[in-house]
Amino acid sequence: MDLNLRKAIVSNIATNDQEQLEATIVDAIEDGEEKMLPGLGVLFELIWEQSDEQDKQDMIKALEQGVKDASGKA
Repeated sequence: MDLNLRKAIVSNIATNDQEQLEATIVDAIEDGEEKMLPGLGVLFELIWEQSDEQDKQDMIKALEQGVKDASGKA
């Protein structure tokens, strides 16, 4: 079976407004279900592709801090 997960995820949110997109992200994170991880990955990929270099560096710094906090090394 040929399933393009990226296309399916983008298709499912294509008509969502900002409020709906935020709700999708928050729900996925709060639910904590691993089946939501691919969708969050696709959303991150879309954000990354639309970001300039400064935004990318800011995201990397936030990610670094989040990893430290999550691992208890902050």
